[in-house]
Amino acid sequence: MALLEVKGLTAFYGDFQALYGVDLSVAAGEVVAVIGANGAGKSTLLSSIVGWLKVEPQMVVFDGEPIGGLASAKLVRHGITMVPEGRRLFPSLTVEENVLIGGQLKRSGPWTLDRVYDLFPMLAERRQQASMSLSGGQQQMVAIARALMSNPRLLLCDEISLGLAPIVVREIYSRLPVITGEGTAVVIVEQDIMQALSSSARCYCLQEGRVSLEGASASLGRDAVKAAYFGV
Repeated sequence: MALLEVKGLTAFYGDFQALYGVDLSVAAGEVVAVIGANGAGKSTLLSSIVGWLKVEPQMVVFDGEPIGGLASAKLVRHGITMVPEGRRLFPSLTVEENVLIGGQLKRSGPWTLDRVYDLFPMLAERRQQASMSLSGGQQQMVAIARALMSNPRLLLCDEISLGLAPIVVREIYSRLPVITGEGTAVVIVEQDIMQALSSSARCYCLQEGRVSLEGASASLGRDAVKAAYFGV
């Protein structure tokens, strides 16, 4: 049974419909990529899963339980955590204080402060620095570490490579096997098609709020992805 199932998901911003009957599934410990052009509905999909948009309960099922529309705080208790686009760190807090916020609910699991510092050693070296004094890549590591401190079963990552140098992106993505090795499923929303395909087991492409392509990442051909991405 899938850990996460999205079933016929529709989502609206007021009168504007952003998603049209989206289906998606994620197994425990699996990395699933969601790709698509700007405005395709990628971030809306994550916002719907994590409770930032109101959707019908049966449209999002987690571990067999309908959770659509639940508040984000409740979803964290279920084991769903988001790394938002833009990182959204607390600028007045240090690196360590930002990381510790993620562990406030004290969910049981493998991720502790020492463990996230093992994953990102440079954060341990800078633990007492103001979070906004770090580089963009280091701030992204803080955001991921903060999310891991909640010991999620499902980690949603929205555009974690946005604005970062390729070498930093590779460094961040190299940590995914360690995260999934603990049984955590990961959904990555990514505009970098090649990064998304190389880092995931399966991929969904969205176009204008609909799934235009899905399949095993390794089997998706360049022409098929291009057609699904651009609608040509």
